[in-house]
Amino acid sequence: MGHVLVLNASYEPLNITTWKRAMVMLLKGKAEGLEHHASRLIRPDHRLPTVIRLRQFVRVPYRQMPLTRRNVFQRDGHICQYCGFHGEPLSIDHVIPRSRGGADVWENVTTACLPCNVRKGSRTPREAGMPLRREPRRPPTSLTLETMRRIRDGQHQEWAKYVIGMELQSG
Repeated sequence: MGHVLVLNASYEPLNITTWKRAMVMLLKGKAEGLEHHASRLIRPDHRLPTVIRLRQFVRVPYRQMPLTRRNVFQRDGHICQYCGFHGEPLSIDHVIPRSRGGADVWENVTTACLPCNVRKGSRTPREAGMPLRREPRRPPTSLTLETMRRIRDGQHQEWAKYVIGMELQSG
């Protein structure tokens, strides 16, 4: 039926769960419903939740998001950050080229189509006259990437106001 965004008591996104698990948390009083489907009813008196908030704060250890090709593509929405091409094949481009001391860090890698990557070559975007659509940044968590993907795909627009500090535009 659907997935539900789980927020901590502080309104920070914690998890995405099933609607059944969310209903159990609501019925046990462990969470409160913040957003609901307008038309989907579980019972005559219960609408299907889409966002719930835990009543008690849960401390979660901080884990940095690993820098992988898959994560970079997902962060950038599988779109070339130079020309906006959406399709295959895509590659990873270093904003400051490795030949000029550019590091393999979130803030220096971006998604590029092959023609743009070749055209840019060993130059910076400014030198090549190819401005980036969006400056590359480290995503906070894998949950951030997943919620942004679902919002971008039009699946859960109501999640957008709870995913604080994230860019909703894919370029």
